[in-house]
Amino acid sequence: MTPFSSFSKGVGGTPGRPAPREGHRGLASLICGALAAGGLAAAGVATLEPGEAAASSHREAPLVSGAPQYDNTDLYAFVSPDRPDTTTIVANWIPFQEPAGGPNFYTFADDAQYDLRIDNDGDAQEDLIFRYTFRTHVKNKDTFLYNTGPVHSLKDPTLNVTQTYSIDLIKLRHRKQVAKTRIADGVPVAPSNVGKASMPDYGKLRAEAVHRAPGGAATFAGQADDPFFADLRVFDLLYGGNLSEVGNDTLKGYNVNTIALQVPNDLIRESEKQPVVGIWSTTRRKNAHGGFTQVSRLGNPLVNEVVNPQKDKDRFNASSPYDDAQFLRNVTHPELPKLIEQIYKIPAPAEPRNDLVDVFLKGVKDLNQPPHVRPSEQLRLNTSIKPSAHPKRLGVLDGDNAGFPNGRRLADDVIDAALQVVEGELVGAKNDLGDAVDANDRKFEKSFPYVAEPTAGSRGRLAKGTQSGVDVRSQLGDALQPAGSSGSGDTVLIAGSAAAGAAGVLLIGTALAWWRRRMQRPY
Repeated sequence: MTPFSSFSKGVGGTPGRPAPREGHRGLASLICGALAAGGLAAAGVATLEPGEAAASSHREAPLVSGAPQYDNTDLYAFVSPDRPDTTTIVANWIPFQEPAGGPNFYTFADDAQYDLRIDNDGDAQEDLIFRYTFRTHVKNKDTFLYNTGPVHSLKDPTLNVTQTYSIDLIKLRHRKQVAKTRIADGVPVAPSNVGKASMPDYGKLRAEAVHRAPGGAATFAGQADDPFFADLRVFDLLYGGNLSEVGNDTLKGYNVNTIALQVPNDLIRESEKQPVVGIWSTTRRKNAHGGFTQVSRLGNPLVNEVVNPQKDKDRFNASSPYDDAQFLRNVTHPELPKLIEQIYKIPAPAEPRNDLVDVFLKGVKDLNQPPHVRPSEQLRLNTSIKPSAHPKRLGVLDGDNAGFPNGRRLADDVIDAALQVVEGELVGAKNDLGDAVDANDRKFEKSFPYVAEPTAGSRGRLAKGTQSGVDVRSQLGDALQPAGSSGSGDTVLIAGSAAAGAAGVLLIGTALAWWRRRMQRPY
């Protein structure tokens, strides 16, 4: 059969819409046909695929898990739904942010280069780098507070700790720099969402952090709700064979630091005839010699988490797609299907897994595979595919060619799609496996930067027992009552990062009142 025969043209032209398919059978039969027709030259193939179900590169390698400011958690790339002449790239860092994690909230590192890398000709070498570098500013170093009062604007003096950033566009040829242009400078970062008392209108602060650049580009950096959704109890030996607790979005309520960039398609693709781009993000950290060392790398989701064994994880983070052949066996002989077979008795597909290599290392033929592609681990996006009017969470598996693995949208359910593929969906083992978490807990926005606002530190969770009428003061203790209070007056309310400061002030006030009364007593 002809792969993607429902397209009116191949990748070089403007693809039409695929005919409707039942369920998610379409990609399986098409890819199998492509493999049968084209075969696979295994000797020239490189690394990894997102075929395992686990957290999407949150704390994925030993070294970087101890340095969260440099830890890529996820990468997304999609044709902008409201501006289809542009592509939006979203990259996240600092996993598992507790919203009330003050007084030292979450900042990008000043000694790092946060890079978005583009390969626009399929040779596994970056042709463009968008490099973000950050600077931290502290107005008053004699206080422990992140903010010294309510913040109504990014320019408010009460926002004590702020960050700004610059963006450099670097052009390369054969991995050597040929040009460098500063395209933004001094752009403010959206702060951590301390809480309602500190930031009563966080949406206004976020809007101020969206920067529009000449030529139709836009950029945003700041805190956001973690858009990845999954049940991470999968690491408990795949639930230990007991699925009674499956379906909990373990990432619900946690935040990340986001970099979002929206750029014209014509800026990043080679040409209209070759609209496929490969994208990955990296973090480079300043070393003792004054240079920079790459410590994190991320393209497709789930790769370094569960495709690579422990011995390869740190090496992958320091590597380049051009050298991905060294990780080939991790893809052709993946560990996860064997674990699933051991625990759930679902037979693992036969090896070597060339189906995984062909789709995730080269791109799907006639969809997002560039001509003369050098197989490598990148998130590949065909910028000529228009956004879907009715996106499907399984993307291409369900006939929606604007979704994963053609790029990755925020709402794409990469856990279920990747799990079904690794369990043999493309080689005849039809399945509907998944983690029972099908969507993010917060709705994504309809315009740039698309990610949801971060959960506030004052998220409103009540102390145990308050739902049944227990006074909050009985949970906090008498020390949080104003001096001279009888204990039956108005409740003391404390919100956001001001909780620790307010508690300290009240305790000090109580102590001073006791001291004054003690000094006034006759001896």
